[in-house]
Amino acid sequence: MSRRTVRFWAFFALFLWGTHALGYLLHEYAHSFTAWASGFKANPFALIYGRPTVRNFVFLSDVDENVDYGAVFSAGKGYFASLIALNGMLIGNGIPYVLSIGLYSFARKRGRRVLGLFAFLYCLMNLGNFVDYVPVRTFTTHADMANLEKGLQLSPWWVVTVLGLPIAIAFWHFFTRMLPGVRDFVFPGVRVGQAILTVLSAFTIFGYYGTSGMTGYGEVSRRISVFSICIAFPAVLIACWPRRGKPMAGA
Repeated sequence: MSRRTVRFWAFFALFLWGTHALGYLLHEYAHSFTAWASGFKANPFALIYGRPTVRNFVFLSDVDENVDYGAVFSAGKGYFASLIALNGMLIGNGIPYVLSIGLYSFARKRGRRVLGLFAFLYCLMNLGNFVDYVPVRTFTTHADMANLEKGLQLSPWWVVTVLGLPIAIAFWHFFTRMLPGVRDFVFPGVRVGQAILTVLSAFTIFGYYGTSGMTGYGEVSRRISVFSICIAFPAVLIACWPRRGKPMAGA
């Protein structure tokens, strides 16, 4: 294996960790800053950062927004609770999702494969943050979507309908347009690399983010998570598997 190949895969691993962390932290900071701007938090940087463990370093599993939604509801400001809950996904992931697509287009036009890979993985992580809230954890009694629904007195079905449509469009664009284009741009003619990127993309959405409702969020979320890993993951993997002679899609 050449030194260039080793360096590329080292960047790949670093980008995988870094884009996940960036997507997660911006999501939590978006909650926190919205709470601060609404007058319900003194310090927007005061997240719960958790313990110094390997698991927390890799997955940020102990990091939390540190927003007291109970105090917001007790003050009779349910609409602020909804805004705080929504902005994690809307500002923390929605805006970066659009920007990451633009960054990938910039990188592709200038032939910068490493930058294009970073932009693609960041787009992937932001899409995952959409999916693990809508639909995976929409039908639950706690966490962000439950606070959104409680604050606005909405049915979960309204949330799935209103937020689900743009998320479905983002999902379609990612897997039918962006992924095929990135495979041919980052791994031109390299079947193994294209296969790895395909498996990674499908598993990240359906096996990692898609199973976030497996425990602790109720039976409906658990069933959606089971469907995600057992049915959606293999179905999308088969549908998106790289095939010889298939023309490159655009971003």
